[in-house]
Amino acid sequence: MTYHFKCTLCEEEYEAGQVRYVCPKHGDEGILDTILDYKQIAATTSPRTICDSRDYSIWRYSDLLPLVNPSGSAPPLHVGWTPLYHAAEAGRQLGLDNLYIKDDGRNPTASFKDRASALVVATARELRVDVITTASTGNAGAALAGLAAAAHMSTVIFVPETAPQAKIAQLLIFGSRVLLVKGNYDQAFDLCLAASKEFGWYCRNTAYNPFTVEGKKTASFEMCEQLSHAQPIGGKGRDRCFRAPDRIFVSVGDGNIISGLWKGLRDLAALGWIDKMPMLMGIQAEGSAACYNAWKAGTEKITPVSATTIADSISADMPRDGVRAVRAARETNGAYLTVGDDEILAAIRDLARSEAVFAEPAAAAAYAGLVKAVRQGFVKSDETVVCLITGSGLKDIKSAMQVAGEGTRIEPTLEAVRKLKFK
Repeated sequence: MTYHFKCTLCEEEYEAGQVRYVCPKHGDEGILDTILDYKQIAATTSPRTICDSRDYSIWRYSDLLPLVNPSGSAPPLHVGWTPLYHAAEAGRQLGLDNLYIKDDGRNPTASFKDRASALVVATARELRVDVITTASTGNAGAALAGLAAAAHMSTVIFVPETAPQAKIAQLLIFGSRVLLVKGNYDQAFDLCLAASKEFGWYCRNTAYNPFTVEGKKTASFEMCEQLSHAQPIGGKGRDRCFRAPDRIFVSVGDGNIISGLWKGLRDLAALGWIDKMPMLMGIQAEGSAACYNAWKAGTEKITPVSATTIADSISADMPRDGVRAVRAARETNGAYLTVGDDEILAAIRDLARSEAVFAEPAAAAAYAGLVKAVRQGFVKSDETVVCLITGSGLKDIKSAMQVAGEGTRIEPTLEAVRKLKFK
């Protein structure tokens, strides 16, 4: 695959082998976009070729990914092609005829972050590096640990010591060297950058590594392809096999996921494979709302906050991909909303009981934002809406138990059961 990089701040362009991480003119803030050769893609593949593929993973889109040899470098764990559910009951409750839930908690380490880590590990294998490192609140680290373990590569993970134990357990069980930082995610991020430069490790850090977005964009490809199955495209010349929704709701922390979705949609639009750009709806926790604040103020200047929220995976003082994250909503005529921790906890319960999808707090924030958007009149009843759930509730049982209620303790007798009232 032929590609090059472009700085998101100054638009300076670089050849693929010229830089590895960021724009030299802007240092760590000079996040790079990966610019693909669309003519090459169009000559190599087509929507029908992809839709006829029997590879139900992110690698069915390998012709749209910046790798030299995907079949030789891809780690063996199955990543992607997570289910897209028609959420009929939740839609009925919200007054939406065409609501869909994309459950990325079904990935191998139970989060969306497997998409980015799969591509980063594949790239690392092509570069023949020895050690990969990343900073994480838990999910990105677990994804890297798992995908690297599958590829028999070494990892060093920097994670705040306050991360949920379930996430730390994943890091350790996959054999990573885990460094529990006595600080927050932003401090772990900066320390990881410094260590990667000191020891020459390949750095996966979100946005800093341009291929994180390229892995995450595969969710957009899947949404549009799966939606074409749920809502078949009819009429002459409609053999695209990709159908874009009207809106996509997604939780936002450091901004890299919404940036990835936007990149995938732009790729599809540039190829002429979708006929509209979905409105991207970024949802942030009230206590971690730097992107929302910039969007609301009509600026791309990201001002740090002191992040505090139950949704650890979207808790970030300074979103590292904030500029693109703000652009993603603004340039698709989308919007940002914020939700409180109580709304997030309620969303965990309501989504599980209406659609049997168990989301961790950060993932449930997207559904909480959808509920708020409907109540505020943002969404029309006939719009096709996809709500992306980015991580499994098994990542944070403590939070789920706050709204799950308790079981009823009884004696081990049938008489004890008879005394209970059942609906």
